[in-house]
Amino acid sequence: MLTFEKQAMLSGYKLIAGVDEAGRGPLAGPVVSAAVILPENFDVPGINDSKKLSPKKRAALFQVIQKHAVAFGIGLADHEEIDQINILQASLRSMKRAVEALNVAPDYLLIDGKFVIDCTIDQRSVIKGDMLSLSIAAASILAKVTRDRIMADCDLQYPEYGFSRHKGYPTKAHKEAILTHGPCPIHRKSFKGVKDI
Repeated sequence: MLTFEKQAMLSGYKLIAGVDEAGRGPLAGPVVSAAVILPENFDVPGINDSKKLSPKKRAALFQVIQKHAVAFGIGLADHEEIDQINILQASLRSMKRAVEALNVAPDYLLIDGKFVIDCTIDQRSVIKGDMLSLSIAAASILAKVTRDRIMADCDLQYPEYGFSRHKGYPTKAHKEAILTHGPCPIHRKSFKGVKDI
């Protein structure tokens, strides 16, 4: 899980931030990204792609990562921005905002996926990075937990949709709720399953 970080360090980089997002697939809510710079000696078992962890395990690791990270930042793009510029561009913009939110400037970025972000910092995209890079995996946990909490808050506002259960993803129950109640203000109007209603 440290291969990419070690390669960057051998090239002379010292402050390496992993960057990942959560929430590209849902029909509602924001896409949330996190950027994390881990200390060089960081050794916490269990950090992996956030989708492979239970909510309880993610919540515990969320606390550990925030406590020990050299720096972390969160960035998001809301449903309106997603509808305006499309989900890919909104995801990349939220990643850039997460990097900009770091209170320690990184000198290298490891970005989950096949795209890099629009900034002057040296960077590398890593496909399936949340399974291959510890820094990206840590970022995936921060992004996922943060987004899940946002959607739990949205559930209090719009309880008829069940956001606390499915987090806005297109489950059968969610799609049925949209058909019954129509889209709510945080639904992504450009997404299939919403725009046709």
